[in-house]
Amino acid sequence: MAEPGKNVNISELNSVTVRFAGDSGDGIQLVGSQFANATAVAGNDLSTLPDYPAEIRAPAGTLAGVSGFQISFGDDSVLTPGNKPNVLMVMNPAALAVNLKSLDKGSVIIANSDAFTAAALEKAGYKASPFEDGSLDNYRVIGVAAGTLTENTLKDSGLPPAQAQKCKNFYMLGIMFWMYGLPLGPTRDWIKTKFSKVPGLAEANIKALEAGYYYADVTEIFDARFQAKKSPVAPGKYRNLTGNEAAAYAMITAAKLLKKKLFYGSYPITPASEILHTLSKHRSADVVVFQAEDEIAAMCSTIGAAFGGELACTGTSGPGLSLKIEALGLGVIAELPMVIVNVQRGGPSTGLPTKTEQSDLLQAVYGRHGECPLVVLAASSPADCFHTTLEAARIAVKYMTPVIVLSNSYLSNGSEPFRIPKLSELPRFEVSPLPAPADFKPFMRDPETLARPWAWPGLKGYEHRLGGLEKADGTGAISYDPENHEKMTNLRAEKIGRVVKEIPPTKINGAAEGELLVIGWGSTYGAITSAVAEAARAGLNVSSIHLRHIYPLPPDVGTIMRRFRKVLVPEENTGQLRLLLRSEYMREPLGLNKVQGQPLNSDEVLVKIKEVLRGN
Repeated sequence: MAEPGKNVNISELNSVTVRFAGDSGDGIQLVGSQFANATAVAGNDLSTLPDYPAEIRAPAGTLAGVSGFQISFGDDSVLTPGNKPNVLMVMNPAALAVNLKSLDKGSVIIANSDAFTAAALEKAGYKASPFEDGSLDNYRVIGVAAGTLTENTLKDSGLPPAQAQKCKNFYMLGIMFWMYGLPLGPTRDWIKTKFSKVPGLAEANIKALEAGYYYADVTEIFDARFQAKKSPVAPGKYRNLTGNEAAAYAMITAAKLLKKKLFYGSYPITPASEILHTLSKHRSADVVVFQAEDEIAAMCSTIGAAFGGELACTGTSGPGLSLKIEALGLGVIAELPMVIVNVQRGGPSTGLPTKTEQSDLLQAVYGRHGECPLVVLAASSPADCFHTTLEAARIAVKYMTPVIVLSNSYLSNGSEPFRIPKLSELPRFEVSPLPAPADFKPFMRDPETLARPWAWPGLKGYEHRLGGLEKADGTGAISYDPENHEKMTNLRAEKIGRVVKEIPPTKINGAAEGELLVIGWGSTYGAITSAVAEAARAGLNVSSIHLRHIYPLPPDVGTIMRRFRKVLVPEENTGQLRLLLRSEYMREPLGLNKVQGQPLNSDEVLVKIKEVLRGN
């Protein structure tokens, strides 16, 4: 067979944004993730945004049941999943209706035309076919009879027609692979592994994938192919990871560095469950996974594992963190090391369980009864979930404290290439050495960190009692003495305060002083960094910093803020970091707040930057 696309014009792009959309039953997340893997193999940088329907089993073909997967890929300028897709691939009318408002005029729509029946159009709210009523005249629309073409491709496969129809997502994926010159090999290999127990189904999906690829080539439905520029990367081994996977591998890495077992106690909750799923695959590597009956049991088991001398972690989302709070206070007063990953989602209550938000910051910092300080960190990208979770474990064991890591649905389900670090690049884990048994006191303290000794059951000479009642300084005996309680309260607070010694100088993106400073945290990193770079290219006087350490805050943040005339804080909440900064530094930052279940994008941040600098 001739080399496909040999005589077709190829346009090179710095980056491109593609969105796949359809019913959950159309395998949208599956084809999106395979497209992402293929772009990674092709040498592109990438960022993804899976967008799940909030309804678990919404009726097929309805607006509530639309599932989406957006990916931006290209050179090293890719920091977000993109603002608006250049290409939208839709499997049914509902997917078009939900996503059309996100497209700029002139964008490409590739649609499964077989799905645009009268009944499906009515279910999606259309009174007439958008292909015929002129509503799509400003877009480049390419209709593909994916159902019919897939059925013809697989007519000799022996599959029942209904099962053959399920392969149409790979047919459409093949078209997209041709459009961007992506390799079929990685997806072929994945299909063979995925359906290894059903060889007929594996063969059918591969046939559909290849048929879609060659259909795009021989029918000339595109007047050009596109090739995204490759990203210059540091040498090393790379893997495409989601944020949840990255957090899980960080926990395993931390346990290995400590030469301890990893205990992960968790109750399944969207969107944190994938950490539990990932770790359950590694139980042979000194990983103990406990699926608890509820969030309270998950937290208490984690405390027990920390008391037992192992690296103890748990994961949850906002509603689950609420249930963990009382037991978390026990972790603080017992001064035990543990990591709690909170994958934030839209709230309150059940809220938007599959959508993203940054609304648990104040809950993480202050949401406990009594004076109950602990460390709070926030990851800024899917790959950074590894580094932030690893840092959380390091701080936890060095300072003998629980540490909360804030991720969110966007980071946890999104993916990007992750360079696997060498052993020499990993941080050193420090645990205060135990004194001689004769000198041991459960709440004696390291003079530098104020951490108490990490002794555990079974160590002869280090037997001690631990519980939730206030402890006497040094001995750890139960104490109701008023002065002792105040002293222990202040010691626990001062210990957390000393964590600032672990925080490196804050990196400023842009000039060290000027007109406007944009401060971000967590998942807004890509949008803010891209927007500030674009503003700087336009000659605007703007810089940015991004915070990983939320509590305690970096010691130089106040000084940096004072060097700028105005401060802007973009957040996916109603202004929680802004409130924290105002209370800490007596400075009134401006806010850009979005609470729509969708991440902030760089266009929104850029518009706000321009507004602020114009004095509006």
